[in-house]
Amino acid sequence: MARALTAAPDVPDGPAEPGTALTRSSLYRAVWRWHFYAGLLVLPLLIWLAVTGALYVYHDAIDQRVHADLLTVPAASESAPHSAVLAAALAVQPGAWFKYVPPAAPGRSAEVGVRTADGAKVAVYLNPANAQVLGTLSDRGTLGWTIRKLHSLKYFGPVQRGFIEMAAGWAILLVLTGLYLWWPRGRGSVARGGVVSLRGTPRQRVYWRDLHAVTGLVVGVGLLFLAITGMPWSVLWGAQANQWANGHNFGYPAGVRVQLPLSGQPLADVAHLPWTLQQTQQPGSIGNEGHEGHASHSAHAQAKAEDNTRALHGEGADAQPAPASSGPARTALGIDVVMAQVQRLQLAPGYTVNPPQGPQGVFTASVYPHDLARQRVVHLDRFTGQPLLDMSYADYGPLGRWLEWGINIHLGQEWGVVNQLLLVAVCAGIVLLCVSGAVMWFKRRPAGGVGVPPLPAQRRALVGVVAVLAVGGVVFPLVGASMVVIGLVDAMVVKGR
Repeated sequence: MARALTAAPDVPDGPAEPGTALTRSSLYRAVWRWHFYAGLLVLPLLIWLAVTGALYVYHDAIDQRVHADLLTVPAASESAPHSAVLAAALAVQPGAWFKYVPPAAPGRSAEVGVRTADGAKVAVYLNPANAQVLGTLSDRGTLGWTIRKLHSLKYFGPVQRGFIEMAAGWAILLVLTGLYLWWPRGRGSVARGGVVSLRGTPRQRVYWRDLHAVTGLVVGVGLLFLAITGMPWSVLWGAQANQWANGHNFGYPAGVRVQLPLSGQPLADVAHLPWTLQQTQQPGSIGNEGHEGHASHSAHAQAKAEDNTRALHGEGADAQPAPASSGPARTALGIDVVMAQVQRLQLAPGYTVNPPQGPQGVFTASVYPHDLARQRVVHLDRFTGQPLLDMSYADYGPLGRWLEWGINIHLGQEWGVVNQLLLVAVCAGIVLLCVSGAVMWFKRRPAGGVGVPPLPAQRRALVGVVAVLAVGGVVFPLVGASMVVIGLVDAMVVKGR
């Protein structure tokens, strides 16, 4: 994304004979024109993504400072029973618990997610030593989560999130077209301003043009990486890619899908998971319904309420398996028994435990730490506590591992402080890139005009550039839709001349 809105190339673009080969100047102007339109369209969104993204890099530190009264407690050597912590949370916030996060380290609070009767989700924070309630927030209602939702425009609905996806897709094309516009041409080009050096002063347009070009050269790779690794979260393209990767439990170890009944409950409904696993289903517990997993839909709501109550109070911890087709109903394990089993499995600190959801549901323990090697999702049979599935990062396919690695860097988690500082520097560079492009355009545009770059003498150059860009429009449908709009606008501009 280097030289948007730059001056025309040095080669004059005079009239061209029909059928002659495309001149370098015509091609340059065609690329420049589309780069201009795209930059004008997504510039504010790129600034938004850069600023909120830089803030989110430090979301843990922000939350620890802003919500210190909820997240920190005096370190203690003893802990209250997990069932007591859950009971205290439900006493202050009636409902059904759907998430339990034990303290990740000494001096940290425990969190219980409660779904109220009207469907709202509330996070209750407690001192794990004595089950004292510290306070409540909406689920994922910390400032860190708020910044993340603002970053993706999740607060504003799917239509607005579509604009973020469009901006990310165009960012990829802007980097590629910008590289073409920046590329030195002719002898001595590298020494010219706008390639690796700046000319003029901030009062002059040439200074901002060169600043935009040089900044694009430095930041372009980072912007390209962030745009690509951010696309899996997008509302349309990301959803389709996720469905393709996970719609049939892609990523599970071989044979699991036919060896275990499935509950029909997507993991992402109850847990914060790596992107690769967000559409995978929980395997179902092997209970009275048998191994086929065909449960009665009419019993779903009643079973869900009974499971929460029994699991909370520890009923049925010593129950023995019953025949699949007859006998008394089996009772889910209590939370204390489940937690003892989870602790024996030695998940990384900071894991989340989710209770069974519905007649075929299971207990799920999952952790998504900074260290990719320690990502893990474990399903436990609700009646026996035995692991039905124990999956880690090493079990992902090659594509899944690559995606998670890229996402980990995108979140600033892969290389610690170095990763965070690098991301903040790239985000600052993106803001400078956008600001310099806007200032350059403002100084270049004629009074009362938009300042659209001149048309190439060979109009078919525009057709060729559009054909190449259309490939990106097919890969990213929202970008393709915006291309149609831009094309119509440009046609009206040309017709009005």
